[in-house]
Amino acid sequence: MGALIWLASYPKSGNTWMRSFLHNLFRNEPKPIDINDITDFCIGDSGAQWYLRRSGGRPVTELTDEEIARLRPLVHRDFTTVFPDSVFVKTHNYFGEWCGVPLHTMDVTAGGIYVLRNPLDVVISVSHHFGETLDEAIAHLANDMTVMGGTESHVLEVHRSWSTHVKSWTEHPSPQLLVLRYEDLLHKPRKHFKRVANFLGLKPSSERLERAIRNSSFKTLKAIEERKGFKERSKKAESFFREGRAEQWREVLTPEQVRRIIRDHHEQMERFGYIPEDYRDAVPVADMEVRDATGVARG
Repeated sequence: MGALIWLASYPKSGNTWMRSFLHNLFRNEPKPIDINDITDFCIGDSGAQWYLRRSGGRPVTELTDEEIARLRPLVHRDFTTVFPDSVFVKTHNYFGEWCGVPLHTMDVTAGGIYVLRNPLDVVISVSHHFGETLDEAIAHLANDMTVMGGTESHVLEVHRSWSTHVKSWTEHPSPQLLVLRYEDLLHKPRKHFKRVANFLGLKPSSERLERAIRNSSFKTLKAIEERKGFKERSKKAESFFREGRAEQWREVLTPEQVRRIIRDHHEQMERFGYIPEDYRDAVPVADMEVRDATGVARG
């Protein structure tokens, strides 16, 4: 039996990239691993098939939220039987409770990796992935009641707002949790993916690390999807891997949309250096005064 390592993120923030990197790092093949085989390496925590095993065969669509919540710790214990060592589990759930039950079962957990991304860019990817307008996606990120799933193939995921999600995973630093910014992985991949490997107790050679980074690059993943498709692509999106760049928002969002996102999420954006200097006027005055009074550094 193995303890769980959660690979966590708000949707469209780099979770698939992280899973692909780890898959390539562990397999250490000369060629990139097919992204459609990623489920052989990492379990998805919302997969309905796991709940069917515990529901007496009742479809998950017939279960109440409370029933699913009561099954969740049992499902997580089932995860530990999949591999003898660490078991990687993808999650988009916020770190908290639903129907009085934790969404992540800590007594079978060894640790976690949390990837966050600038919400100014996340909103663009969410718009494409879920078939929403930009304004709808902005409201989506700000909605603290956001849940997804609840289908025959996936149980309900509790995302809440982008800010609540980020805060829930990062407000209490722990040596068992590695927090990474998508942008740092993008701009200094060798440095930050090496942090991932070291966090997991691995000491890969430079050659092995570079190969895993190369075989999981955005360009590589997009090329695989174009050739073979990707089963995690939303039916509402033309492709899963679209651009993967940082600061797309400067070309796509209007100044008012940028200000709205900052107003919605300024506290967590401030913490992680996501408020652009040319939009500091969008931070609520009261928040600025509090931060100045406490001496908290900005940017």
